Formats: sequence, C-alpha cells, structure tokens
Amino acid sequence: QLRLVESGGGLVQPGGSLRLSCAGSPITLKLDYYAIGWFRQVPGKEREAVSCIGVRGGRTNYADSVKGRFIASRDNAKNMVYLQMNSLKPDDTAVYYCAAAGYCSDYVSRFDSWGQGTQVTVSS
Repeated sequence: QLRLVESGGGLVQPGGSLRLSCAGSPITLKLDYYAIGWFRQVPGKEREAVSCIGVRGGRTNYADSVKGRFIASRDNAKNMVYLQMNSLKPDDTAVYYCAAAGYCSDYVSRFDSWGQGTQVTVSS
C-alpha cells in the first residue's frame, strides 16, 4: 500500500517561499505512476485542491489562486514530488496534504492515499 509523507512546512513571512516535499514508500510503488495532488485545508473549511501533477509526465494543473506562484514537480529517482511555493500570502496559510490517485481531479474523494499534512503559516 502506498504511503505518503509530507515535509517542508513552517512559518514564513509574506512574499517568502517554501518548498513542500511528498515522499512515497515503499520505493517499489513509483509515484510517477500516480497522479499526485496537493490540497490544503484551514479549520472550518473544506479541503481544497491546489495543484495536481499528472501521471508519467502528464500535465500539471493549478488552482487559480496559486497559478503563477506555485510549481509542482517530480524527482522520480528519489520517488518524491515537490510543491515550490513562491510569493506566499497570508491566505496561503493552511495544512497542506499530498495525495495519490489514478488521474488528476479537484475532488478529494478521487484520491486514495493521503499524507498526514504539513502546516504552512504565512505571517509577519
């Protein structure tokens, strides 16, 4: 069974950058064969889609709110997926999750495997 672990969250000032990592295990389950979505959630709100990188070089989608600021990428040799977050705003504050599915979707229910989440706080 695929297991995902996020890391890289923290406290950053507005305008700053963070890079989130999503590690897949066991190594025999290659993340490249999954669509990997990034979602975020704040207390009292539904989990929302941020980005999704398609299977094996497929297209990458971004929510309008992060387009031009966030970049999702893969490192297949390390079985990792990253979310580079630039020009961060206070509204980006949330717990960020990575999740795996057979194809990209904005719907949480389409994703079968989830990480535990990593907190991102954007504040001065």
